[in-house]
Amino acid sequence: MIAFRISALAAGFSLFALCVSAARAAEGAPDPSDLPAGIQAGAAAVEIEADDAMVIAGGIGPGKASGQEGALRATAVVLRDRHGTTLAIAALDILMITRSELDPVLEAVEKETGIPRSHILVNCTHTHHAPSTLTVHGYGGDPVFTARVRQALRQALVDAHSQLEAGPCTFHFHLGREETVGQNSRQLLPDGSVYWIGPRDQFVRPTGPFDPELPVLAFRGADQALRALLFNHSTHTIGTLRPGVRSPSFYGLAAQELEERLGGIVLFLEGASGSTHNLELPCDLMKRRIMGAALEALEKSEARSVERIASLKRPFRFRVRDFDEEQEDAAVSRYCRTWTGDYADDVIPVFRRMREVLRPQRGQERETWIQALRIGDVAIVGVPAEFFTKLGIDIKNRSPFRHTYIAELANDWIGYLPDLDAHRLGGYQVWTGFHSYAEPGTGERMVDEALELLKELEEL
Repeated sequence: MIAFRISALAAGFSLFALCVSAARAAEGAPDPSDLPAGIQAGAAAVEIEADDAMVIAGGIGPGKASGQEGALRATAVVLRDRHGTTLAIAALDILMITRSELDPVLEAVEKETGIPRSHILVNCTHTHHAPSTLTVHGYGGDPVFTARVRQALRQALVDAHSQLEAGPCTFHFHLGREETVGQNSRQLLPDGSVYWIGPRDQFVRPTGPFDPELPVLAFRGADQALRALLFNHSTHTIGTLRPGVRSPSFYGLAAQELEERLGGIVLFLEGASGSTHNLELPCDLMKRRIMGAALEALEKSEARSVERIASLKRPFRFRVRDFDEEQEDAAVSRYCRTWTGDYADDVIPVFRRMREVLRPQRGQERETWIQALRIGDVAIVGVPAEFFTKLGIDIKNRSPFRHTYIAELANDWIGYLPDLDAHRLGGYQVWTGFHSYAEPGTGERMVDEALELLKELEEL
């Protein structure tokens, strides 16, 4: 059908192409079809303003901050290949955000720039030191800050798109590693429970893997100046240089310092880190080690041909889990009474209230997004949850692309998605609440559907 239409309309199409090429030449902009297996790249960052009155997300109750270090930003990279296909990757320095806030922004960006909303991936860096954009645990979102996040995201995408006309780029890639910033934090304790908070001197063993991969994707102009750099790593984004302040935390601080050194725009993509935290290192040391790993990977990166970029985004349906109130309450109470001391009296009622809200919703069907995109032979999978590392590694191992990486908390937020073994072990990440409500097995189903998207991408 497509071949027939092209054949039948060859003359008209050729005339149209000539007109487009002439228009681009007149504007001084390169025609993507003239790029020799190259790519065009535009990048931008927009600061998200916040103040001390806003509730900080990331805890069980509402947090507060006094002052700020670094900037909270919306960062975007827009790419266009020689066939004219455009896609965008954006990152937000916030804990997470739902599709109800994101979908209208992407619709507006599509109208303004022509980038299909199915070709836009929005990842949250998961800093625990930014104001809240949603209801989780014992607090809600700040509407003023949430509106600023939406506006900053739109502006970053529009600004990055406008930078495409700066000229063609070369794409450089290297897979680096950072093995010390983070570890599987769901440590087995002597009583058979799984560590969340409390003393750290009785760990038996980790209950899952840690992923040390740190890929770097760089885009350089004809003068070899860095236009944009993306890096990916998989640890919860917690920790500040100064106590009690707003912060993009160690990943965001590393990205901003790398920009000062290298030029261009640096964007961090949070990997599959639902089961991975830092338990030992201070923020400054984590920042320096991440920077060192990213710089080493950039130094080793090699130019790669990009014949095509592509993106697929699909709805994914899942159900709110069924649960037994007595069993859930016993699990939360037992852990908190044993390991958290007086804090138990603050935590236990919050989980009871969340289950009370979720009880009539048991079995309800919900819909979210999963996404896969490719930049040449590198693939990125966007999942809308705090994705357990074991599930992310499963996607990597089974992907048809040798280089496949996970961007969690992408395009939506549906809580933690543990693997089935983690559900059986229990622990905070699987206790029922607004933070974890999808039925067991949802994570494995999402892995399978992500792999189907990757297989389709391989054929494009």
